[in-house]
Amino acid sequence: MMDNADLHPARIPGYGEGLLTRQDGLLDEPLFWLCHLSSCAHGNAAEELLFGADYDAASTFQRRMWQSTKWPTFTVPLAGDHRLHVVHRTLADDPGTDYLLHHPDWEQAELLARDDGHFMGPGLSWPELVSIAGNALPGGSTTDPGARLLLLLPAFGDEEVDDQAVDRLTDALHSLTRVEDPRCLSEALLEGQGAPGPVRWTMAGQGFQVNDGAHSFRNPANRFALPADRLARVATALAP
Repeated sequence: MMDNADLHPARIPGYGEGLLTRQDGLLDEPLFWLCHLSSCAHGNAAEELLFGADYDAASTFQRRMWQSTKWPTFTVPLAGDHRLHVVHRTLADDPGTDYLLHHPDWEQAELLARDDGHFMGPGLSWPELVSIAGNALPGGSTTDPGARLLLLLPAFGDEEVDDQAVDRLTDALHSLTRVEDPRCLSEALLEGQGAPGPVRWTMAGQGFQVNDGAHSFRNPANRFALPADRLARVATALAP
């Protein structure tokens, strides 16, 4: 069932039976962002830039969040009544963050990326990420482009980012976190790009975007990839 007024789901078709809960207030908590972005920080230097003096506080915050029976769920609306759901799956034996694309006419949501010990992705190119972050459509968890950028960043991977990428990410980190050097952190996050790392995006013969990531559902060469018709509808929904 979907609340048409604000797009926030009580359940997501084809997804698990977790207690999805709207917790938009977490987006105003600097420690939340440190936890959310932790998988994007590769190596000791990047981790130090991200956590700094807040490492212990962030660890405590994350432990409390993962121990909850509620699954913090955030929604970003897209054009054509599509929506992206970001679900923090607080299962004791399988915690992680899932990125799902859905439309009311679809029988089930499409899992784009999974940020956990069995990571899958990336699910978004840089142009898609920037477009979604800046679309300003109402009804989701936030219209703030910086918050949307950080919320979806772990699902992104792209060898080619535009010249404004560091500035965009720096502004978001400066606004929403207390990291001491948001620009250096931005450069590190864009270099590492989460667990799957950067991938190359190309146009498939059928006319939609795909990538060459070894762990991506949007790479048709992978045995677990989405079938062509579903790859096409995903690319259409996410198109900048």
